[in-house]
Amino acid sequence: MSDESSRYDKYTKPKYSEKTSDFITPEEAAIKDQNESVENENLGDLPPPSLNKPSKIAKLKSWIKHHRIISIIILIIIIFILLLTFYLTTKHQPVIIQKQKPISHPLIAKPKSNLVPSNLTGLMVNPSFNNLPVTGVMIENSLFARPQSGLGSAGVVFEALTEGGITRFLALYQDTQPNNVGPIRSARPYFVSWDLGFDAPYAHVGGSPQALTDITNWHVKDLNQFYNGSYFHRITSRQAPHNVYTAISTLNQLEATDGYTASQFTHWVRKADSPLKTPTAGKINFYISSPEYNVSYTYDPTTDSYLRDEAGAPQIDANTNQQINPKVVIAIIVPYHLESDQYHLYYQTIGSGAAYVFQDGGVTIGQWSKASNNAQILFTNANGKPIALNAGQTWITALGSTNSISYSP
Repeated sequence: MSDESSRYDKYTKPKYSEKTSDFITPEEAAIKDQNESVENENLGDLPPPSLNKPSKIAKLKSWIKHHRIISIIILIIIIFILLLTFYLTTKHQPVIIQKQKPISHPLIAKPKSNLVPSNLTGLMVNPSFNNLPVTGVMIENSLFARPQSGLGSAGVVFEALTEGGITRFLALYQDTQPNNVGPIRSARPYFVSWDLGFDAPYAHVGGSPQALTDITNWHVKDLNQFYNGSYFHRITSRQAPHNVYTAISTLNQLEATDGYTASQFTHWVRKADSPLKTPTAGKINFYISSPEYNVSYTYDPTTDSYLRDEAGAPQIDANTNQQINPKVVIAIIVPYHLESDQYHLYYQTIGSGAAYVFQDGGVTIGQWSKASNNAQILFTNANGKPIALNAGQTWITALGSTNSISYSP
């Protein structure tokens, strides 16, 4: 046997530990080695036990995986505890709500209108106009006078015959101030009477003998051009006597000089426009004397007014070159006759008679009445109630009989 240790020595030689109490017999050592060899074969190339040890997070995940229901219950408990804690910490704390300051917007005040209804027309005007006197102007209507200036601006116009089948106009102004009015002609008693109903100073160029007498006897606020020539002027484009004109502002100066500072009169009752859906009187005809002086009106629903034609053609205001279109057209049936001179006409203005009031495309048949020269002419319906008129220009034509009127839709 060689001196080298036999490969079997490990099974024959006893093993000794550092302590005698750890003595292992050769048979026990062999069995132990055999067991370790089998374990090593089963483990293969696994890393050392210390390197394969699972982490705490991995263990937690593994635990949750195998105990899912318990995990959910624990999660719910945790959430409940958190919510309870939040509730208990905020329950007794006062909730402070900061009041917001109201947003201040600059107040946009609605403009207060200082306008008031005109005493003469019912239109909304500056109150200062109502402090002016109503001014009456006698305007010619012969063929030489056409087209007239300022008729379209008048608040009220009276129309009646004079001599020879020729008509004439009394135009009344207060809240309008046309710079050119005319041509101005002579006075007639019935125009003076209608003028007095408005307590209006009366501008004219002379007059019939009876009219001049009445002006004196009735204490008319007289603006006769004969005595106040500087307040009137003559145009060069027309021959006398068809060329006398003035401005309303100029007449206001004359009125102020004479102390005619205001007009006291009964105002007509007014209403808002109420056009008919289907006009019943859209075409009106007044047969006054002859074709040159006959008048017709055509209702204009767009403006709720009446376009005036004279002698078969539109009647134009020379100031504006626009067709005259009053808001209200009235025909009054007034008896008339020749004066004692068998030349001048005389209308019976005091009393009452039939009246046809055209407005809004329709007609109201009622009565006119005038109690005295100084009283206002009034219009009432079949029940005796005042007929309310639309605001705007009112044109009144005096006719001898109801046969002089026709109208159709």
